[in-house]
Amino acid sequence: MAQPLNSNLVAAFLEMMAAERGASIHTLDAYRRDLEDYVASLKTQKSDLIGAQDIHVRKYMASLGDAGLAPRTQARRLSAVRQLHKFLYADGYRNDDPSAHIDSPRQGNILPKFLTIDEIDRLIVTATNHDGIKGKRLLAMVELMYATGMRVSELVELPFAAAARDPQMLIVRGKGNKERLVPLSDPARDALRDYLEVRASFIPVTKANQPGQSPYLFPSRGKSGHLTRQMFLNMVKDLAAEAGIAPSRVSPHVLRHSFASHLLANGADLRSLQQMLGHSDISTTQIYTHVLESRLRGLVQEHHPLAQLQRG
Repeated sequence: MAQPLNSNLVAAFLEMMAAERGASIHTLDAYRRDLEDYVASLKTQKSDLIGAQDIHVRKYMASLGDAGLAPRTQARRLSAVRQLHKFLYADGYRNDDPSAHIDSPRQGNILPKFLTIDEIDRLIVTATNHDGIKGKRLLAMVELMYATGMRVSELVELPFAAAARDPQMLIVRGKGNKERLVPLSDPARDALRDYLEVRASFIPVTKANQPGQSPYLFPSRGKSGHLTRQMFLNMVKDLAAEAGIAPSRVSPHVLRHSFASHLLANGADLRSLQQMLGHSDISTTQIYTHVLESRLRGLVQEHHPLAQLQRG
């Protein structure tokens, strides 16, 4: 019996991720790219997914280090390889897992990048000064991003129905198709209300030159039917330059980090933040504990009797 092709095995794994784990199209694309790189490495080593041994996986990981990939990127690639081999073992394609005893690359403590509250204010003020329908859309998107901490994919794929009736809470569909409720600030609601008045201008007309319809809150004429992540990234970087902030420091993900860091700095707890960010595991949210540590030091300095005596 002929062995399945590598491409078929990867495709079967991705189908499982989509069907059983609800992986988004963006997650599946990331897995596909990483696994194609791994399969290409196996091919150069005269092996494949069925015959691969731990030595082949180790050589692949060593090649990533030699290529100068960051430890975090190496760890992500190894995670994809491990999950693929676990799938092949569980579904009977193999009777072992060659990745089981491969150690992950050591990673330093990478702190999330975020903007100061003053810098966020400058971004929002700059967006407010934009005229026309595109200015209203830009302000609504920035306000929503900072008010909710959504992932950029969640923002651009928001359904129109989620925000059609001036909501105080927004229903966000995240990874694994899990829904969560996030509160909206008054400025975000105001910006959203103003944008909804002009939203129809972004919907493509039909072939009969009639007003079209779109299920998305932020429609576009592109293939996806909604504003793309790349387009919003470009919009945010242009906005940063206008606000006098280095564009290299600003991205939609930095706005998400800023939301989380500012909430914690002003008294929010990790569990609440975990729910708003849509993290399935609290350990993911704990990357923001550097903010908590700073806040706790401030509380001790401000309120502990010995600290007050020292100041006296």
